Amino acid sequence: MFQKIECTILLLLMFHLGYAQEPQLSKLSKLSLLTAGTGQDLAAKFGHSGIRLQDPAVGIDVVYGYGTYNFEDPNFYLNFTRGKLDYMITRQPFGLFEKSYIIEKRWIKEQELNLDLEQRKNIIGFLETNLLPQNRLYKYDFLFENCATKIPEVFEKNLGDALQFDYSHLEERYTFRQLIHQNLNVNSWSNFGIDLALGSVIDREATPYEHLFLPIYVYEQLKHTTVDGKPIVTKESLLLDIPTQEDDTFFLFTPVFWLALLMVIVFYISYTDVKHNSRTRWIDVLLFSLTGIAGCIILFLWFLTDHDATKGNYNILWAFAPNLIVALYLVKKAVPKWLVTYLSIVLALLVISVILWLVKIQMFSLLLIFVLLAVGIRYLFLLYHFKKTA
Repeated sequence: MFQKIECTILLLLMFHLGYAQEPQLSKLSKLSLLTAGTGQDLAAKFGHSGIRLQDPAVGIDVVYGYGTYNFEDPNFYLNFTRGKLDYMITRQPFGLFEKSYIIEKRWIKEQELNLDLEQRKNIIGFLETNLLPQNRLYKYDFLFENCATKIPEVFEKNLGDALQFDYSHLEERYTFRQLIHQNLNVNSWSNFGIDLALGSVIDREATPYEHLFLPIYVYEQLKHTTVDGKPIVTKESLLLDIPTQEDDTFFLFTPVFWLALLMVIVFYISYTDVKHNSRTRWIDVLLFSLTGIAGCIILFLWFLTDHDATKGNYNILWAFAPNLIVALYLVKKAVPKWLVTYLSIVLALLVISVILWLVKIQMFSLLLIFVLLAVGIRYLFLLYHFKKTA
């Protein structure tokens, strides 16, 4: 019954609005910004923004939202990884929108907008034009083309100079990485992976406008925005009062546990190897393979994708791609003489990466300390061992 009602409303909307440039809205119509809280999945960690249209005169209640993607698209995962995935604008009945967030246990806040009928018509006409098959797709960018950045863009293009943002409420300005961290648990694989994948380009301070790539900042900014000199927000409501869920990942599944365990194992094996004048080959093959694979992934994201945020990634200095090849030599007991020179080079690169971190050219994950200590101590041991046995 619920689905039939929602489908009927959607058909009414399509009949009433069509895909016209001049939508027929009544004086009772109103627009509002919807902001959804964060969820458990990585894709939901940063919240969501949408524009709600209500017109009780014709029974319309729908939500327009950007940042939608289709898992059934050909080569979805490959295109997503390469930064070539098309996202789209969608329109759905508010009932379905709300139901999805009830299921995901995420709050929804609404800000009713102080716009006259002509301004409302312009915005809906713009959104409906964007919904046309030839317009609905756009190239997604995590920082500059997402569900949140599209909201101020829609307002700017349709309200013009009448729209004024006041950024004075931003007491502190953040880098893109700091803004991303605000939505992630430090001791999480998602946070660790993002810090490995994203490069130094996100360590610059974001402009006040660029803070709006996060839905919660769009929500706060609207409280300090005017149209024709009047506040754009006339009323705020909490539509779904669901507390933000805490990250309750079991400690044994967290990166701190596994990376600290790796460091302890490397330290212990290196100690026993020095004591017994031996070399535990499997730990060398493991460390060099893992850092080599990580380096190959970083190189791929840097040079072979369209993602701007993965450029200039100095994790490449410790996650050194040639280590993957060197791992093959370390399988054998006897190693080539050039390995001593190679170890000196990777040790120097390790030191350089730490210096770049300290001078804040690129901020690395705090969890990386365990990895750098593990890799560094093993490099030093191998250098000592190979020189001694040469």
